[in-house]
Amino acid sequence: MPEGDTVYRAANNLRTALEGKMLTGCDIRVPRYATVDFTGQTVDAVLSRGKHLLIRIGDYSIHSHLKMEGTWQVYAPGAKWRRPAFQARAILSTDSAIAVGFELGVLEIVENEDDAVGYLGPDLLGPDWDAPTAVSNISTDPDRPVGLALLDQRNLAGLGNVYRNEICFLRGIDPRTPVKDAGNIAKIVDLSFRTIMANKDRSQRVTTGDRRAGRHFWVYGRENKPCRRCGTTVEFGLLGDNPLEERQIYYCPYCQPGPS
Repeated sequence: MPEGDTVYRAANNLRTALEGKMLTGCDIRVPRYATVDFTGQTVDAVLSRGKHLLIRIGDYSIHSHLKMEGTWQVYAPGAKWRRPAFQARAILSTDSAIAVGFELGVLEIVENEDDAVGYLGPDLLGPDWDAPTAVSNISTDPDRPVGLALLDQRNLAGLGNVYRNEICFLRGIDPRTPVKDAGNIAKIVDLSFRTIMANKDRSQRVTTGDRRAGRHFWVYGRENKPCRRCGTTVEFGLLGDNPLEERQIYYCPYCQPGPS
């Protein structure tokens, strides 16, 4: 699933193509909104909010979430699309560009953005970023595994599974460790902020500082491979509030001692 930095870059691309421009075409391919047509109206703003994307037009906002397969792509008029047309869920055209949302996991038209994103915690890449609030949110449930607390968008918005695993490694914490035993939460939040900020303008996410192919991550996706720091075999597991919400965790059992 795309993380906050991916959505941040998508919003930047859409902003360049759409913001301040009048729509010459609008095709929302979701049955509930099939009659919505913003043609002739000006796009007021495009912004990301955690993993969510908002396109503001007059009194309404187009709210989308990429989920697993979604993407927004921008084309010159008449250019061939890189994905099949049947996957398109939204097509917004101006005189100079066409923005197409493919396989969007969520696509809706809202009048009140709080209905869509009001539950989110402070956005790591947004103007509302507030580290003390994020620390307080995470600390509210001291018995919850820190790996779940970091993924909970109500605590802080923007981290996904890659960052969750890498942040826990860099702090030397097993993701299953309860928040109360995870050490200084403020340092975990600060590292989360600094890491995603360092990647927000990169097309390839890097947490090791090494941009060579295959060396971008410390533990994510590296099960059964040696830890880059100590050589111990990286292990794999699942972690979630319930079986339906389990996500992959990767960790070095030596560098990240498990909860007692």
